Amino acid sequence: MKHVTRAIHTAVSAALVAALLGGCTIIGGSEKSGGTAAMDMQDAAEHADAMLDTTIKAVVPEIQWTHHNTTTGSCDVSRRRKVMTIISDERRGSFLGVIERFWKESGYKITAVRKSVDRPAIFAESPDGFGISLVFGHAGQAVFEVATPCVQQSEVAEPTTKPNGPAYPLGKIPTPNVRSDFWSAETPVPGSPSPSS
Repeated sequence: MKHVTRAIHTAVSAALVAALLGGCTIIGGSEKSGGTAAMDMQDAAEHADAMLDTTIKAVVPEIQWTHHNTTTGSCDVSRRRKVMTIISDERRGSFLGVIERFWKESGYKITAVRKSVDRPAIFAESPDGFGISLVFGHAGQAVFEVATPCVQQSEVAEPTTKPNGPAYPLGKIPTPNVRSDFWSAETPVPGSPSPSS
């Protein structure tokens, strides 16, 4: 009788552990991947490119940009674009505000805002787990970046979207050198709020 009871207990325990582990895998996979379960790294890179395209198109007046480097990990990709338009110190807050509003309207969650005079930044996440950021760096150059979640491993091609200005080779991208009557103006935009988060 003891052997039967022990065998039943062992079988039930094994079944319970298998069910729990199976359930965790399914739940964890669906929560973590969202709509990215079937994506490979190339698919994710193209999705990142589309996010960058729509973000940049939301900026009015238009800014000039060029591709920056793509980096890959074991299962993720980061795409970057540098803004060649001079965004004056006085217009940075308005520029960040335009991006914040667009990202919120797109359903992105603002995860952080760096309120720095020299290097302000805003960070967000899309509903499907892609991180997106706008960071002002050296010489006031704005850089957009999208970091993908972990997806299926694959080769990653260079972006196909054409920049709306010169396509500089990596390592040869100059600091901002395109003047805009609006974004380069040295006066604040009247009544324009900075990022609020």
